[in-house]
Amino acid sequence: MGDPKYPRRMWRKPKRPLNYELKMDELKTLGTFGLRSKRELWKAHTELSRVRHQARSLLALRQEIRLEKEPILMKSLSRIGLVSNESTLDDVLNLQVNDLLSRRLQTIVTRKFGFKTPYQARQAVIHGHIMIGDRKVDIPSYIVTLEEEKNIHFSPESNIPSMLESTKKPETVQVNSDIDATKESEDAVESSSTK
Repeated sequence: MGDPKYPRRMWRKPKRPLNYELKMDELKTLGTFGLRSKRELWKAHTELSRVRHQARSLLALRQEIRLEKEPILMKSLSRIGLVSNESTLDDVLNLQVNDLLSRRLQTIVTRKFGFKTPYQARQAVIHGHIMIGDRKVDIPSYIVTLEEEKNIHFSPESNIPSMLESTKKPETVQVNSDIDATKESEDAVESSSTK
């Protein structure tokens, strides 16, 4: 018993890691979703390939067996919001890695609370400022289900909401002052044209 000596890897490297287009695409995805390393991206690719492999194997089965097993896969994917309830196996085969990465806790927190960068959201998650329901979740790669998405909030002792509000207020004041300045300049132009 005990821990296995060599745990199994959760990811596979790309076949051609030095391909320029692949490297640029990976870097863009890393920046967009605030991933720490390419290994997190490779984990998402591996998980997506596992789901696609399940869908392809279901397509190869006989109709009776397929009708039993297909709802299990579709229910698990619709629970986490990757596909809708009415989607088919073709929709599963058309999934992209961005669809899976957009269901991470870090990405949802970035969208929901208005952090400036995904790296700020990652730091808030890691430092225990984010709660789902009544439990703290400090794993940025946690896949959020649709039911849990409504229950994401800041922890009560967190001071990040006040910090986010203080950074948003000057921007809105600046926007309003810019609008007032443009109105004043338009009024000045109109008054000069009427003279």
